[in-house]
Amino acid sequence: MTYSVSQLLTQDITLQPVEIKGWVRTFRANRFIALNDGSTIHNIQCVVDFENTDEALLKRITTGAAVHIKGELVESQGKGQKVEIQVNKIEILGDADADDYPIQPKKHSFEFLRENAHLRTRTNTFSAVMRLRSSLSFAIHKYFNENGFYYMHTPIITGSDAEGAGEMFRVSTLDAKNPPLTDQGEVNYKEDFFGKETNLTVSGQLEAETFAMALGKVYTFGPTFRAENSNTSRHLAEFWMIEPEVAFMDLDGNMDLAEDFMKFVLSYVLKHNQDDLEFLDKRLQDEEKTKPQAERSEMNLIEKIKFVVDNNFKRVSYTEAIDILRNSKPNKKKKFNYIIEEWGADLQSEHERFLVEKHFKCPVILFDYPANIKAFYMRLNEDGKTVRAMDILFPGIGEMVGGSQREERLEVLKEKMNALGIPEEELWWYLDLRKYGTAVHSGFGLGFERLVMFATGMSNIRDVIPYPRTPQNAEF
Repeated sequence: MTYSVSQLLTQDITLQPVEIKGWVRTFRANRFIALNDGSTIHNIQCVVDFENTDEALLKRITTGAAVHIKGELVESQGKGQKVEIQVNKIEILGDADADDYPIQPKKHSFEFLRENAHLRTRTNTFSAVMRLRSSLSFAIHKYFNENGFYYMHTPIITGSDAEGAGEMFRVSTLDAKNPPLTDQGEVNYKEDFFGKETNLTVSGQLEAETFAMALGKVYTFGPTFRAENSNTSRHLAEFWMIEPEVAFMDLDGNMDLAEDFMKFVLSYVLKHNQDDLEFLDKRLQDEEKTKPQAERSEMNLIEKIKFVVDNNFKRVSYTEAIDILRNSKPNKKKKFNYIIEEWGADLQSEHERFLVEKHFKCPVILFDYPANIKAFYMRLNEDGKTVRAMDILFPGIGEMVGGSQREERLEVLKEKMNALGIPEEELWWYLDLRKYGTAVHSGFGLGFERLVMFATGMSNIRDVIPYPRTPQNAEF
């Protein structure tokens, strides 16, 4: 029977014939193969009887080679593993040139591994990251399925630029060198494939709202795109978003949902990805030791995750947060890069982390933000200057979730759109929701890669997605 490495290391099946297929990580002394098949962070040791093995075959057992091994699972004689395979037969399924294979058993920089992204998942770090990414994806669907949500697929191609979420990628079949022009000399998009200008979506929220107002509770989990020319460690041109929308739910219910959701998915990986988390935790601790004392994190990776799972989220109004920040030592001593001087300031990551890590010492939900720094679709409060918005702040990363109670009043929404120059005819269908059975409704958005960064301790968003898309980079 063919087993996975994970099965052989966790099941009590010693002194039985086994078969396994995987890739050679190392081959020592013409005798010891460290084999991995991607099912676990751990390798299994396969012991070759080199005296009775063809020399030509031994030369082909190189790092990266794919092999099929038959043998007997026995208790290990060495330290570090409970079991090993005494090899009876080995077949090379695919050779790997020892002089040419990029992923040699040594430390590689993440920059080098990004250049070899098609092979980087064969390293311990990236196999652990991608298993965690998979587990988080499953946990997200599991949570919503168990809580009565319907999964919907919102359009990737949109004819609207009304979300106000940044630069968009144009989708067109027109001849780039010689497009049809109008009498005014502008590109005539009426002759384009869709008969109008279209783009890749920056969010599925608006379309999800239409389904929530029919199905009650829905969520999206799909790719989104932003054409910002940014090369920071937190920006991608293509990334994945989770966006639940719920009818008849106000901002308080939205905060309850978001907190429960975040705790569920992080609890799931604590339970199901223990080996990967322990490996990544140690990697992060080793990395922290190379930093100056003042820059080191006070919590390790697993502590950060448990910090979120085990603590109640503190709910604080934006106004109260501004007062706390304005009177804080880092602000008064001008230690913040962005000094908080007055109400209305857009909070930066350093402010968010201060509130979480130093002041409240728990995850924080800020709510009731100034209307002029938030999107048009957020419900205006009675004070006329704040909206029913909320952001969830985590240690080490700052904002993790952003959401709001949506503006359900037709005339108020129209006024806000007109003030921002958003044409009503572009979003006629969105306005229709406020004409036909309008009701209080809310939702939030979570950038999936930001969640994966938090759960893995990776510091660059390019290292938590299989093939990052960034300015000047669309390789693979």
